[in-house]
Amino acid sequence: MIKKYTYGTPVQTDAVVKNIVPETDKCPYEQNHDPLIFRLLMEEDDIVYGLGEQVRGINKRGWRYVSYCSDEPHHQEDKQSLYGAHNFFVLKGRLNAGIFVDFPGKITFDIGFKKLEEIQIIPEGTDLDIYIIEGGTVPAIIKEFRELIGPSYIPPLWAFGYGQSRWGYKSADDIRTVAKRYRESQIPIDSIYLDIDYMDRYKDFTIDKEAFPDFPDFVKEMKEQKIHLVPIIDAGVKIEPGYDVYEEGSAGNYFCKDEEGNDFVTAVWPGRTHFPDVLNDKAREWFGSKYRLLLEQGIDGFWNDMNEPAIFYTDVHLKEAFEEIEQYKQKDNLVLKDWFAFQELIRGIPNSEKDYKRFYHNIQGKKVRHDQVHNLYGYYMTRAAGEAFEKYEPEKRILMFSRSSYIGMHRYGGVWTGDNKSWWSHLLLNIQMMPSLNMCGFLYTGADIGGFGADTTEDLIKRWLAFGVFTPLMRNHSAMGTREQELYQFRETEGMRKLIEARYQLLPYLYSEFMKAALENELFFRPLSFDYPEDEMALQTEDQLLVGESLMIAPVYIQNAKGRNVYLPEDMKMVTLGEGENLNGTVLEKGWHYIGVPMDSIVFFLRPDHILPLSKGGRNVEEVDFVNLKLVSYVKTEAFYRYYHDDGYGKDYRNPNNYRDIRL
Repeated sequence: MIKKYTYGTPVQTDAVVKNIVPETDKCPYEQNHDPLIFRLLMEEDDIVYGLGEQVRGINKRGWRYVSYCSDEPHHQEDKQSLYGAHNFFVLKGRLNAGIFVDFPGKITFDIGFKKLEEIQIIPEGTDLDIYIIEGGTVPAIIKEFRELIGPSYIPPLWAFGYGQSRWGYKSADDIRTVAKRYRESQIPIDSIYLDIDYMDRYKDFTIDKEAFPDFPDFVKEMKEQKIHLVPIIDAGVKIEPGYDVYEEGSAGNYFCKDEEGNDFVTAVWPGRTHFPDVLNDKAREWFGSKYRLLLEQGIDGFWNDMNEPAIFYTDVHLKEAFEEIEQYKQKDNLVLKDWFAFQELIRGIPNSEKDYKRFYHNIQGKKVRHDQVHNLYGYYMTRAAGEAFEKYEPEKRILMFSRSSYIGMHRYGGVWTGDNKSWWSHLLLNIQMMPSLNMCGFLYTGADIGGFGADTTEDLIKRWLAFGVFTPLMRNHSAMGTREQELYQFRETEGMRKLIEARYQLLPYLYSEFMKAALENELFFRPLSFDYPEDEMALQTEDQLLVGESLMIAPVYIQNAKGRNVYLPEDMKMVTLGEGENLNGTVLEKGWHYIGVPMDSIVFFLRPDHILPLSKGGRNVEEVDFVNLKLVSYVKTEAFYRYYHDDGYGKDYRNPNNYRDIRL
């Protein structure tokens, strides 16, 4: 049962789709009213799950997390905010409780940081809704929450194929080269991503006609090769007279305003820009309509970026900084205090909280300062696109995922976990983030495989691929200036090919489990503790995951490791794809085992009385046979599997003909 407590006059975020009547009594977790603080007590063995995209492990105890969408590429343990704001967690203890704080401003979740036995929820404001789900199991609480916030976004089937991206593909010929090299290496691929260089001087909804002449024909050319092009869209609109998006936005009054009511000036990739006021209904409809330009040229997938929104600088802040620099220039000696202050002056220019307080939205005719609704911007930018797709392509699924998000955006698109690094620790972080994101409704998700920043290595990208094979969004993406990490760039491509081929063999199962999770408000990724709540070792295991109903995975995430220790909470069958393929598998007893994992292998574990449907693979999703399946099983008594498959492109999701029951 869900209880709702309303404080003040909350901004209607549309995170929740059910109408819950607020309670009239006081919230039992309210500790203080002005300022508003909520407090929960924890016992020694209690576990806290959730908060979506955040640092640290699956159990969130012992750190302070700040929900404030941040352009933060350094996903280190000491960070408190990343790109998403996902204000939902579950306390597993004597009385299990799920808490969702529907508040779009900054909010701190102190999960045993100040006091090890205490949770404190501290919003920077007093206008909010807090939802409490008490009693029942942790999975039951999560399911009830998922029903509260509405169904998860469903992408087209081709978006489950492997995708290649890099910031630095500057022309159609660059893209052709990528496609050609993948074909020559016989590595399956379904999509190639276009980062900011495809645009005319980084202007949204434009094409650089010199670098990408005859763009619709180029899109068609790629589709004939079974490759979908997926362009990026950024939040800032370049200020340039004659640029139609700028002109329309100015004429329609669609941009965010400064204190005086003028269009707010900020700067990102194209220099000085305006932010579309996507929290305003009319402005959101207008901005969403711009996606139609690319839809009409054959594009059927997008990724939204820089939508925290990221700010390089603002005119007013830059002016202030230059004035302070002049003061430093007058000093003949920068002592320690001055030197640190000077460094902080420069570092403080991008994404300044002062700048987030300098512009305003028009929400239902009310002027609202941005910082008070900051966490909604990425959500509503993606909502603009999702609503436009429903209008212009109502019968077709369009790929959409975003960097910044808030709960509610999960109905309009997926997320990727942002600008990570080519670090082994970020592979582990990727593993640990997945269940928390699923809890908040984000099922179509994944990380930049191999790492976006820094230089990857052949062993890191292979180990990352071996995990990425299981993530719904499987994209290799890297930054300009880093080592090129297309799979054909490495010395030994045969192993890379085997890893990607394993993805296409697994697609019938992965797609079936994704769709059932989306349609039934379940999780695609789960910690072991969700299914084995009485198993003390399962409660403590944070580097193994359950994937769908049949599989457990235990990825290798340590450099130079030739395998790893794996905990089996019950007898399971070990199965190998890729190098040393073994579909017959080896049955292992419950308990600890050291498992050798060759670099080019996918090793996973099949649960007893469960079935894994596999295909023969293919060079792209279109070639995969989802009907004539090879069934891998571990039968002790009787195995049953409900297999889901639809046409992958339409929206007739609940047609009973999409299901097929398999018994062994």
